[in-house]
Formats: sequence, C-alpha cells, structure tokens
Amino acid sequence: MLRTFKTLGVGLSLAGALLLGGCLAADTSPSEPFALASLAVEKQYVAPGCQGEQCSTVTISALAFPQAPALSEALQTRLLTLGMAISDETAAPAESWDAYAERFLSLAEEDNQAAPGDMTSEALLEATVYARHHDLLVIELNSYVYHAGQAHGLPLTEYMVIDERERRIVEPEDMLVDGQEAAFDTLLADAHQRWITEMGFDAQFATQWPLSKSRNIAPLEDRWEVTYNVYDIAPYAAGQPTLTLPLEALKGVAKPRYLGQ
Repeated sequence: MLRTFKTLGVGLSLAGALLLGGCLAADTSPSEPFALASLAVEKQYVAPGCQGEQCSTVTISALAFPQAPALSEALQTRLLTLGMAISDETAAPAESWDAYAERFLSLAEEDNQAAPGDMTSEALLEATVYARHHDLLVIELNSYVYHAGQAHGLPLTEYMVIDERERRIVEPEDMLVDGQEAAFDTLLADAHQRWITEMGFDAQFATQWPLSKSRNIAPLEDRWEVTYNVYDIAPYAAGQPTLTLPLEALKGVAKPRYLGQ
C-alpha cells in the first residue's frame, strides 16, 4: 500500500498571500546523552489569489536540529530534492521551503491554464523519525507530488541515517563491510524473492519487474529495511515495496555498529 501523509491543520488566513501558515514546534528531547533535540517545521502554502476550496497547495512537515544546523540543512536539501516535480526534474532543487512553494505553485498555475478545470496540484514534503536506537537516528523522508491532469501523484521515500554520537550523516556504504557489497546484493535478492512469494505474484513477475540494486537502507534495531519507490521493481498499484533483511544474515556483511552491537 502507498504510504499516507499527515494532514496539517493550519488555520491562519492571509488574503492574497502565498504562505498560509508556518511554525516551529519544540519536540520532546530523549534522555540519551548523544540524542539530538529536534524541532518540528510545519508550513502550508496555497496558490496566490485562490479563495475557494479547490486550491493548489504545498504542505511541509519537516524537522530541524538546533544543535546541528548542518544536519538541518542537509535534511532540507534532501527533502526539497525528493519533492522535485516530474516536469521540473532537470532544474536545480530549490534552496528554501518558500522557493520550492513559489516554483511549484507557478507550475500549478501553468497546468491550470493549459487544462482549466476543478483539479488542483498538490505537493507534500514530510520528514519523520522512523527509528532511534544505539545512538542512530533514522529519518524517513517522504514526498508526494501531483500535478493537475496527471493520472496519479508520485510518492517517493528516502531514508536519512544520522550518527548521533558524531553528529554526521551515515551514507549507505558506511554501513557495509568493505568488499561485501556483492554479498549484500545477494541478501537483497533473497529478500526480493521472499517478497514476491508473500505478495502472491506469479513466476513472470520478476521477469517483467526485475530487481534493481538499492542502498535506500533503514538500519532498524531488529532488521534492516530497503524501500523501493513506485515503478522501481513493481507497478504503481503495488506501492513502494519494502524488502526486509534479518540481522543474523547481515553479520559479516554489515558493520557491527549498524547491527546494534
């Protein structure tokens, strides 16, 4: 199934303004000595001059780290990149939430002029804490972009792993033992076959939708998850497949630091 997104209830009204509302809300800081405190960043934008219920919108529900501004900037950049519109994918990512909203709503206005009607464009950008263990913070970045006139919107998911001890982003290659990339891909292929069986797909499915390599890894406390986006290894109707790798199988392939050891 496709992932769902939180609906933000922002009630501030500014006639003719691009920005409907925005706030920074303090998050409860965990008690672990290395844990990063975070702030919730919530903003909502509507198309300028739109007064009805059918308005193109941009909704932001992100995180910021007051103790680590470089990580805040990295999260924002990754989420803005994830939210690039299909029709605007050759352009450079926006440099701020406001710039992203301005660009998206400008494209939405072009869509409405090309195909007038009641359909509206929508962009949702969301960052949430997916897991936290052994001084690792796993952030799930989600985007959903829909342009009026398209058959459906495009959801995308990316994991951002932070080492809270060192205040740095952990890249996928950092988690694997040197020289074990091929072994990891073998485990991924095994997980893919289990997923095909669990989903009840026939023997032709893997031929039509072959497995591709992925390093979109969420190192959880009891397993690793590798999430694919729509159309990567399955049709849109299958959503965003998540393959699960048991920790026991990852011993010798992944570094102990990322296996809870």
